[in-house]
Amino acid sequence: MSMREGFMFLHRFLGHPKRVGSAIPSSRFLAEQMVKPISWDHVQSIAELGSGTGAITRFLQAHAGDNVDIILFEMDKQMREYIRKQYPQFSCYANARHLYEKMQEQGIEALDCVVSGLPFFNFGASTRRALLDQVVQALKPGGLFITYQYSLQMKKMLADTFVIEDIRFVPINMPPAFVYICRKKNEQP
Repeated sequence: MSMREGFMFLHRFLGHPKRVGSAIPSSRFLAEQMVKPISWDHVQSIAELGSGTGAITRFLQAHAGDNVDIILFEMDKQMREYIRKQYPQFSCYANARHLYEKMQEQGIEALDCVVSGLPFFNFGASTRRALLDQVVQALKPGGLFITYQYSLQMKKMLADTFVIEDIRFVPINMPPAFVYICRKKNEQP
């Protein structure tokens, strides 16, 4: 993380704490835990929700081959412009509530994985539900949803929506975080 990224993140957090969620970008330890569960040999398409200044995006890029489609979402305009300049090869949009629509526009039928840095518990219940519904709609059967949160408050909602395969605690992050590794449930007939 550059000094510029750190200052930008802090500035955006101070202006919009509910939307940005943290005063500093994710640590490399958290980013590593976010990409570790992904089966990189079989991935063709990934979306990242809440890209910020690219702390996790860097790790996605490092692991993904040239044939992997990566779609980024960042609501904050200043950070979105920054991430577009840093990763011009990836599509970047504002609102993750349009995830399914944007991937369809790009000709992607279903995503293998969605990683998220969105501060879900800062959002109202209807926004949380709408975002999780978008993720479910976008994922292929058995696709992965990996998100981090700063508490276990989202555990019930995530368990009702996905199969939680693991929750990993990452103490070397500010603040410490929980990584939820979730899988899309099999569709019911």
